[in-house]
Amino acid sequence: MNNDFPRILTLLRKEKGTSQKSVAAELGISQALLSHYEKGIRECGLDFLVRCADYYGVSCDYLLGRSPDRHGATLTVEDIPEADAEGGESRMPLLPMLSKKLIANSLNVLYSLLSKAESKSLVGEVSSFLMLAVYRMFRLVYAVNAKNQEAMFSLSLPVALRYADGAMQVCEANAQAIAAGTPQPGHDPVAEPELLALSTQSLGEEYPLWSSSLLNLIQNAEKRLGPK
Repeated sequence: MNNDFPRILTLLRKEKGTSQKSVAAELGISQALLSHYEKGIRECGLDFLVRCADYYGVSCDYLLGRSPDRHGATLTVEDIPEADAEGGESRMPLLPMLSKKLIANSLNVLYSLLSKAESKSLVGEVSSFLMLAVYRMFRLVYAVNAKNQEAMFSLSLPVALRYADGAMQVCEANAQAIAAGTPQPGHDPVAEPELLALSTQSLGEEYPLWSSSLLNLIQNAEKRLGPK
């Protein structure tokens, strides 16, 4: 099968709040066999995979770790909702809402500049760095509640944090090389660096809705980085 199947099989059962004994009975196998499947000791057949998918209401692709979506959907640009599409901001306390808007507006400026750079490699390295940063913080917040199932992730928290730290350094080094005009082999350079010219004045003129957020983010970040 694969390494994801045992983890996801265990996660679904624990999220459902049922015992191995009851699930095994529902799926028509012994508890011992289900335990072997959940531990990755034995591989199941296609028939059992389909029965599991039906029982838990998920797709086979999700069970196999081929899709992060429970129904196996493949995410496209059109499928991604706007940040506040579910009205989450209206339920947020003031501090989280302001922090979220500060970061989101600053990202709008950053990605506008990336679009001008016309370097797929730079977009990829910057995006991977940011995704890893969000992943790390989500893992830490998720771990606040000790009852949350670690089986949601394929890596343990200590390992994930160290790996992510190393991967982020690689992303930053690659992005820095591209920005300096010395990209690594296989990375495309910035097409026209002059298009990324900016000043505080042009920033305000080009991004009137977002520039103040970015400038505040810069100020807050440098306060955090400065001497205590």
